[in-house]
Amino acid sequence: MSTLTATPAPPTSQRAGQNYWMWLLVGLGVLVAVSAVRVITGAHEIDTPGSLRAALIATCPILMAALGGLWSERAGVVNIGLEGQMILGTWGAAYFTYYYGPWVGILGAALLGAIGGALHALATVTFGVDHIVSGVAINIIGLGASKFLAEAYFANLQGGGVRQLTGLDSPPSVTIPGLSDGAVALADQRWFVISDVASVVAAFTTRVNLMTVLCFALVGVSAYVLWKTSFGLRLRSCGENPQAAESLGVNVLLYKWVAVTTSGAMAGIGGGFLALVASSGFVTGQTNGRGYIGLAAMIFGNWRPSGILTGSLMFGYTDSLRLRSTGAIHALLLLVAIGLIAFAVWKLVKTRQTVQAIVFAVAGGLFLLWFLATDAVPREFAGMTPYLATLLVLAFASQRLRMPKADGQVYRKGSAG
Repeated sequence: MSTLTATPAPPTSQRAGQNYWMWLLVGLGVLVAVSAVRVITGAHEIDTPGSLRAALIATCPILMAALGGLWSERAGVVNIGLEGQMILGTWGAAYFTYYYGPWVGILGAALLGAIGGALHALATVTFGVDHIVSGVAINIIGLGASKFLAEAYFANLQGGGVRQLTGLDSPPSVTIPGLSDGAVALADQRWFVISDVASVVAAFTTRVNLMTVLCFALVGVSAYVLWKTSFGLRLRSCGENPQAAESLGVNVLLYKWVAVTTSGAMAGIGGGFLALVASSGFVTGQTNGRGYIGLAAMIFGNWRPSGILTGSLMFGYTDSLRLRSTGAIHALLLLVAIGLIAFAVWKLVKTRQTVQAIVFAVAGGLFLLWFLATDAVPREFAGMTPYLATLLVLAFASQRLRMPKADGQVYRKGSAG
């Protein structure tokens, strides 16, 4: 007579190692697919050093908005006011940079964004206003305030106007001479895979603005603070079970205030990046919906720093496509088709989800047919790519997402027990 025995779960370190190798294989697969598409179509512009450098610049504002959303929602407060806080950050960066230089301008962007975050915290944490209603109000206030402040402070300045301030100094850029030159030379050879790897290296070593380095560094800092410190553990407990956290002596309201204010500061830095690096100055409303895309990147990343970084890079790349030729975008139709078909195979073999596998395979087939039946895509489609990618990715990733349990819930002090 046989007996049933429970199979112990693999240790955490073993699971982490398995995830590491899985993501490494996925990354290699994507690299090979991109290289194959580039060679087949002849659209070498899809991953030249210049294209990837433009993608990095487009990534940073989205990444900072997503990181701001992570801080807020891990404490249980939904922050769709990221767009308005980014807009405030653009004005703060312009004003403080004009008078005090770019590094003070970054602090000014964080300060104005933090003010927007504090307003959201006041409404949601202190007064218990619905998080969505408050976020929408912050977006409206941010846009209106930036227009008013620009007209009040920039209209009479050199290079200024009622809606703009140009000629701002940018933080310095750095280049690693030997590594950069060698990588660019290899990228120009257009070899299979090797040139693609060289393009990535060249993008990260050639004329990289120090503010870009700061944005990526903040991802690591946030991951360490939120997951490796007691402060981060208490903050995340406020987003999972605030009543239990309060019963253990955690000042839930204070932690929520800190998280939402920090969230606004992160979004403000993203707005400052737009004013100081991505463009040559401030223009009212220049965020162009990136706060919402950052929110989508946060959801796609499953409220995790590594996932947020991956999602932001992808959205940043699609956002930068509007600067590329329509031929390069047409080549990406083939890449999307390959990705969808590969995902369908994985669904069928790994998870045995036949219906979903068929849906993804059909979608991949449609993209392949689109690629084969056309020679180019309309110029207007290039501007749609970041928003289309947002919809597709969220649709594909929806089943594996797990938001903090108390995210979006109104919390009242003393409700524990």
